[in-house]
Amino acid sequence: MRILNWVNVGGFTLLATLWCLSNLEGVAAHGDHPFARIAIEKALLDRLDAAASVEVSPSVLGSGGQHFEWVNVSISNPNPSINDWIGVFSPSNFSASTCAPENPRVSAPLLCTAPIKYKYVLYPNYQTTGKAFLKLQLINQRSDFSFALFTGGLSKPKLVTVSNKIAFANPNGPHYPRLAQGKLWNEMTVTWTSGYGIRETEPFVEWGKQGGKQIHTPARTVTFGRNNMCGAPARTVGWRDPGYFHTSFFTGLGPNLLYTYKLGHKMSNGTIIWSNVYQFKSSPYPGQDSLQRVVIFGDMGKDEADGSNEYNQYQRGSLNTTKQLIEDLKNIDLVFHIGDISYANGYLSQWDQFTSQIEPIASYVPYMIASGNHERDWPDSGSLYEDYDSGGECGVVAETMFYVPAQNRTKFWYSADYGKFRFCIADSESDWKEGSEQYKFIEQCLASVNRQKQPWLIFLAHRVLGYSSSWFYYVQGYAEPMGRESLENLWQKYNVDIAIFGHAHNYERTCPIYQSNCTNNEKHDYMGSLNGTIHVVAGGGGASLTEFAPINTTWSLFRDYDYGFLKLTTFDHSKLLFEYKKSRDGKVYDSFTISRGS
Repeated sequence: MRILNWVNVGGFTLLATLWCLSNLEGVAAHGDHPFARIAIEKALLDRLDAAASVEVSPSVLGSGGQHFEWVNVSISNPNPSINDWIGVFSPSNFSASTCAPENPRVSAPLLCTAPIKYKYVLYPNYQTTGKAFLKLQLINQRSDFSFALFTGGLSKPKLVTVSNKIAFANPNGPHYPRLAQGKLWNEMTVTWTSGYGIRETEPFVEWGKQGGKQIHTPARTVTFGRNNMCGAPARTVGWRDPGYFHTSFFTGLGPNLLYTYKLGHKMSNGTIIWSNVYQFKSSPYPGQDSLQRVVIFGDMGKDEADGSNEYNQYQRGSLNTTKQLIEDLKNIDLVFHIGDISYANGYLSQWDQFTSQIEPIASYVPYMIASGNHERDWPDSGSLYEDYDSGGECGVVAETMFYVPAQNRTKFWYSADYGKFRFCIADSESDWKEGSEQYKFIEQCLASVNRQKQPWLIFLAHRVLGYSSSWFYYVQGYAEPMGRESLENLWQKYNVDIAIFGHAHNYERTCPIYQSNCTNNEKHDYMGSLNGTIHVVAGGGGASLTEFAPINTTWSLFRDYDYGFLKLTTFDHSKLLFEYKKSRDGKVYDSFTISRGS
């Protein structure tokens, strides 16, 4: 059962969903987005305190070409309060005079936009001295910044004073490259973000084998506008100009070779704006015998290294997951983030924050994504679920910012061949039931693989379409309704080895299973055919954790209420190693192997 309340958030009346044990949608347990707690429609901006001040330094950021920098924030306030907080705004002008209401019948909020981050002034002796000093981290987001001191907490914010403006030396430069596999095994793509429009520069990539001749390849440019969003807050206080997204293709790659690349923008006067130099290793050809290591997780999000956005229950573990992947990056070849990517939920500034956080990973290995409810779902937008989880983004942001080798980017399902692996990636937010277009794709993906060349067949999706004993899945049959009814026969027919899901923010592994019965009594060392499919929930990438139901099933072998990720390693055609690692220390807490004749 769902309990529905109408609430006012950010000046707009929204349907808020309160969840109880019998809820069928389930994963709203992590609460409101931190920015949704700011009562923007109640903000008072009229009477600033001339005796108060906020000074930020340095005034020019990224002089050395870096895309992030720590800044010093000095606060002086003659009337300090425990409810005082700093909001960081970008662009720096956030007053109502710069924005229009969503429609003529609704007044514009006094604040045009939510901040890109906020932090309470919880500084020693601040309430007695009125003096405070904070350090915050900013990333290059294509515009200038200002820091506003508010009192009254988040529920009754009153502007006290505004800081000086600061900006990056080159706010428009190319940043946050995101590699992805192309539609062919010997093709790689890179997508990046800049502030340069289609008519301003010519974007391109210069690349080649390490130490070899460099190739100049042009890039295509796309963006989206406010009207492409489906609703609030993405179309209102959460809107922020996303910049431009450029995608270029590396084609004709040799297998398992090291390439270097750098992003470029040629100006009309011939000047070229360059990025840093990056590198990647190309994919093995289908069936190639080589060491192949794939990391998989869902529901990570982003978090702030400076501790801002207090009481954020969305992505508490994401920095640890990111840190572990970066530290082990030389032992990772491919990453799948299977839905619930940034948890921006309509606050578009957070997508920049996310791509900045994963840049050390995504610039080095392919970073493949799947669609989740927090990217796609919105009423009357074509999503299978009529929820408000995307905050009005309705898939547009994720589908534009990330490349996947799908036939149509609005049909977010695709296959990926990586050496001895075949991955079939489904879009759980679009219709996957028997007879649907996606169902036909899933069967074709499973049926077309040559198991002599690619023995390891893996199915990926965001929502659990197989088995989970999380509390909210327990009440609806341990999976999304009709999940197993539609797909389990396909998994069994085509001998899918492992089906991996997110959505439930925990870790769980089943026995090899078919129609709720274990088909193999082994727990760690499987030999030959499984006679069923091992189902894994890997939704502990970073978002707040999901409780398990207080029951035991015969098929659930291992559960963990913690943050973590999976690593699949294949050494040759005959052996696959599966590992579950915790994000807090990177150590293995569950594992198994599958061995078959070569």
